[in-house]
Amino acid sequence: MTTETPTTSLSQALPVDAIALDVSAEDWRAAVTAAGEALAASGAATRDYTAEMIAAVEEYGPYIVIAPGIALAHSRPSPAVRRVGLSWVRLAEPVAFGDPDNDPVSLVVGLCSPDATSHTAALAQVASLLSDEERMAQLAAAGTPEEVRAIVLAFERDHTRSQS
Repeated sequence: MTTETPTTSLSQALPVDAIALDVSAEDWRAAVTAAGEALAASGAATRDYTAEMIAAVEEYGPYIVIAPGIALAHSRPSPAVRRVGLSWVRLAEPVAFGDPDNDPVSLVVGLCSPDATSHTAALAQVASLLSDEERMAQLAAAGTPEEVRAIVLAFERDHTRSQS
């Protein structure tokens, strides 16, 4: 029997105050800033983490654009991170990040973690959610952050039940 490091679930990492819908962003920096502001609003990170996420893209390029229309904004664990956190930022208009295959981006998911492992469960659940076309259609049509959170909670409940 193996002992697993405790990890944070999707619903624990994504409170309603980390969800922003129909955000105006003129470019990728503004889109990443919105994701960072949502992480800060939830208390998961300080505003300093936003600059770290932007610096990572400036250094490594648009590697955070992980699928058509979706960016996973993040940086390394740092003192700016208080706990595992996710943010969900749906943009009013898609913006280019410079990825030749997956631009433009209309959804920016922010991720912060205080270490290299405690975010793994939440990140795995995000990956499953992003690949669920029916849930993504529901999320795209959601009118409020509370509605997004309810869809995420239902997904997590159904996902947990299917793994039992």
